[in-house]
Amino acid sequence: MLSVKQQLLAALAAALEQIAPGAGGKAAFESPKQAAHGDLACTAAMQLAKPLKANPRALGERIKAALESTDAFRQWVAAIEIAGPGFLNIRLKPAARQQTVREVLAQGARYGWQPQRGEKVIVEFVSANPTGPLHVGHGRQGALGDAICHLLATQGWQVHREFYYNDAGAQIETLAQSVQLRALGHKPGDPQWPESAYNGEYIADIAADFLARKTVQADDRAYTASGDVQDLEGIRQFAVAYLRREQDKDLQAFGLRFDEYYLESSLYATGRVEAAVQRLIAAGKTYEQDGALWLRTTDYGDDKDRVMRKAGGGYTYFVPDVAYHITKWERGYARAINIQGTDHHGTIARVRAGLQAAGAGITKGYPDYVLHTMVRVVRGGQEVKISKRAGSYVTLRELIEWTSADAVRFFLLSRKPDTEYTFDVDLAVQQNNDNPVYYVQYAHARICSVLAAWGGDAAALQDADLTPLDTPAAQAVLAHLARYPDVLAQAASDFAPHDITFYLRELAAAYHGYYDAERILVEDEAVKKARLALVAATARVLHNGLGLLGVTAPNRM
Repeated sequence: MLSVKQQLLAALAAALEQIAPGAGGKAAFESPKQAAHGDLACTAAMQLAKPLKANPRALGERIKAALESTDAFRQWVAAIEIAGPGFLNIRLKPAARQQTVREVLAQGARYGWQPQRGEKVIVEFVSANPTGPLHVGHGRQGALGDAICHLLATQGWQVHREFYYNDAGAQIETLAQSVQLRALGHKPGDPQWPESAYNGEYIADIAADFLARKTVQADDRAYTASGDVQDLEGIRQFAVAYLRREQDKDLQAFGLRFDEYYLESSLYATGRVEAAVQRLIAAGKTYEQDGALWLRTTDYGDDKDRVMRKAGGGYTYFVPDVAYHITKWERGYARAINIQGTDHHGTIARVRAGLQAAGAGITKGYPDYVLHTMVRVVRGGQEVKISKRAGSYVTLRELIEWTSADAVRFFLLSRKPDTEYTFDVDLAVQQNNDNPVYYVQYAHARICSVLAAWGGDAAALQDADLTPLDTPAAQAVLAHLARYPDVLAQAASDFAPHDITFYLRELAAAYHGYYDAERILVEDEAVKKARLALVAATARVLHNGLGLLGVTAPNRM
């Protein structure tokens, strides 16, 4: 229906231009708040009433009359109704919705996509410290980041996916010391074991392989262990490589890919951190107090100034972040999006303040943030809090092994990112309508079985006479298919993949209702082809939507 909507929008723009010169460029349709009010809504009468010094309802009558005289509205619109102070509620003819089927079948995987806009965006997500396996929270972040990348691509953005490895700082030193203690024969609970050490069994595995002088191959490095327990630097490098390899396996199990892995350590090695600090000092945005170097973040809306360099030496957490985001800007990414846990909320103001203070011409409010809460995992009615492998949390790979990558993806995307979420393992493996991912995938598989039973050439459906698709059940499915481009655009704008999960469940419900209401493989050839075209278009949109979430669309279940 996108082509129909474009024709109607052009007619609306021409009508408004006649009534109020210059108003045509602001022509727009909205979705009615209630489906019973129609298919499209227009609020132009209320918007133009004041500048034209006209009664909005009377102005609505003028706009209505102008629209009804156009070819586009005569062809596609069944009725225009005026409501309230001048709302125009527009009801389309069945033929208008039926055009959606042709658009879906013709455009296929690109249905609802917008042309390339010539702009780049960088999306940073997962970005885990290489100090342990990826946990369920990383899984939520990975699912969010991947889906947001897909959504932005549908709107014409050139998307760059980046994983920022925090491979420098105190946590890495703690990792090295934990492995060294294990290699020396100590374990959690021993008097020599510090409270800050990492306790998971994976630390013992790293220590054993280090002592065995094994070689590990990660995505960007290979490192052979010396086996010398006093070689703390060698232990550090081996442990980081080992855990980077393990995280690579986690990412592969979840079907995640990245265009670039950016190392925090490279910011220090190339002098970018020091350069960023000197830039801030030169801009007059810092001061020294109590032996520490401070940034005047209150000049940029923060509640207090922040320490950059501690009195005892060493930079605080947000300083390399400032240097890192300067590199994003310098690499040509005028739009940047970070997917992070809500525990990073406190760093937003200081990172943005640092970027503004640096005087690099970076846009205010750069970068955008999508913050997500952690995830509770319930199995057998009980919360699962620890993992034998990780020691203190459920790993992403374990959750995938208990359920499936499809279930983990769909479930973790089924709520707003900042909403608390409980992952029910038992529900995720059920094969019934209570399981949302099964419900949607089954709708796709059900259509595929119908198309297979028909056995005809799907290409022939593009020319089917669609007039038989005028029943309430068929029109309900068509209405959902027609919404898809707008759902994509809004979900991309709001960084809201959960909107896609809601949409897919609604489309699946509409199809299941249609399947129960009308036989598809009937004897009447014209009716059969029309119904087959409708369900083929539905399968295409289900497949497309699931793909945006990183979820498969099986042909049989």
